[in-house]
Amino acid sequence: MLTCFIVFSSLTCNATFKGSKKDSPRIINVVNFIRQTDYRLENSDKLLFETVQNQIKLVNQYDFPATFLLQYDALINPKYQDLLKKHLNSKSEVGAWWEITQPQVEAAGLKWRGEHSWVSTASIAFTPGYTTLEREKLIDVYMKKFKEIFGKYPKSVGSWFIDSHTLQYMYEKYGIVASCNCKDQVGTDGYTLWGGYWNQAYYPSKRNAYMPAQTEEGQIPVPIFRMLGSDPMYQYETGVGNNYQGVISLEPVYRDSGKNRKWVEYFLKSIVDEPCLAFNYAQAGQENSFTWDNMREGLEMQFSIFDSLRTARKIRIETLEESGRWFRKQFPRTPSTAITTLVDINNKNNKSVWYNSRYYRSNLFWENNSVYFRDIHLFNEKFEDEYLRNPGRGNSFSYYTLPVVDRFHWSTPEKKVGLRLIELNQNGRKKDIALLSPDISEISNSILKVRSKDESGSIFIIEFHEKYIKIACEKNMKKNSKWMLELDIPKERIGRLPYKKYEKGYIDSEFKKFNYRITCPKGDIEKGNNSDFTFRIIPVKDKIIINCSTN
Repeated sequence: MLTCFIVFSSLTCNATFKGSKKDSPRIINVVNFIRQTDYRLENSDKLLFETVQNQIKLVNQYDFPATFLLQYDALINPKYQDLLKKHLNSKSEVGAWWEITQPQVEAAGLKWRGEHSWVSTASIAFTPGYTTLEREKLIDVYMKKFKEIFGKYPKSVGSWFIDSHTLQYMYEKYGIVASCNCKDQVGTDGYTLWGGYWNQAYYPSKRNAYMPAQTEEGQIPVPIFRMLGSDPMYQYETGVGNNYQGVISLEPVYRDSGKNRKWVEYFLKSIVDEPCLAFNYAQAGQENSFTWDNMREGLEMQFSIFDSLRTARKIRIETLEESGRWFRKQFPRTPSTAITTLVDINNKNNKSVWYNSRYYRSNLFWENNSVYFRDIHLFNEKFEDEYLRNPGRGNSFSYYTLPVVDRFHWSTPEKKVGLRLIELNQNGRKKDIALLSPDISEISNSILKVRSKDESGSIFIIEFHEKYIKIACEKNMKKNSKWMLELDIPKERIGRLPYKKYEKGYIDSEFKKFNYRITCPKGDIEKGNNSDFTFRIIPVKDKIIINCSTN
């Protein structure tokens, strides 16, 4: 316990924190989801049951409120019913894990398409692979059985991904109050979630559960919490320029992250101690398919740290239902949040700031002091997901938002890209601007401010507002050079860009047949020839404003 306090107090950063942490709580959900069987494991039924037994013992040992989510095959198993009713502490909750299994499909009067009673195939295991009527039948069967067993309907429902039709139906007919879905990923486990509200929680659009809504009329009033605790600095870079990502997360089975005490302390410093605006969040726990022998070491280590932080009143440990009810009480619409990471576990002097609002997400990244936006994605509640009305087929599903900058997909393994802050001297030579020792402050409940000097003493201010990003040079020490933002995409990736038409103040764009406009109310856009650069944004009176509202 003492080790934890020493580590958290000794890690320092150049961040100015304004506002009370009481007003921006740090919330941990322990979520363990339960499968009855797994065809990938020998003797799986026994191993999976023993895993949940040990998870419950650990939760009870620390008297944590935890969330256990039951897949239908586990729900109808009397052994799991008895275990959860008799042995789980009263602070915890039991909810639904929304992967579809053979018993559930057949109980709904549908035909099972899998080789085993549970399969990981996207179009079989997840509801976007079913018609809207079939989705409703699957929900009705589950909810009826759950109420027969536990005397009430579940309030929390989680899955790698749940479509908006399913969520809306669960909310309107059965009163769910919270949901959770997977972190951003590309190609992992056969599906892609990319460009969404990064971490924390959001109210989904009625047309696309991966897209935060902008209006109360357009949202499903069930907050979706992002799962698995992604590394805020390095998860994004995993597999950059390729079509598949690895995993760097809080999941306790991963040797270099969730099982590694040093990484866990680094991750929790970002979640617990740094500016975050409305609140910060992490989901702990593990699916039982990984088995107890693989997760025990990491989970026991993490629980010890959580207990220390709870004792120090640095975190709240809650059930998913409790967090959902709190979120609904606090926020009528999706709030603005941030994840600030100024200590680099790999000692490369990198820094990362994520900002989310109901209009966009953005990531500002320092790579050895050079600064650039490695990601900006816009949100629009009118952008429908491709499985909203018709079921998807095959082994993989993809959900996206609207790209402005996408380092992962637009880079090659040899050349990583971003919207860079550069300096152009009087001879036309350019170089990256290095911003040193940034101060990060919360200047309102929705505005995050980054203030930093370059090597010449010029002062740059980058502000993330709910609807726009503002970049300004408050004190420019260089008279014979110009600063600007520049994007330079490798020739091999030009075909991936959404940009269709460049004008001085905007770029008309199209992604997945959806048209949107990227506008700069302050700053001039200059189109390049792709051999030198793709486009630049040149400041007007030392200011650039990028409008991130497409509505």
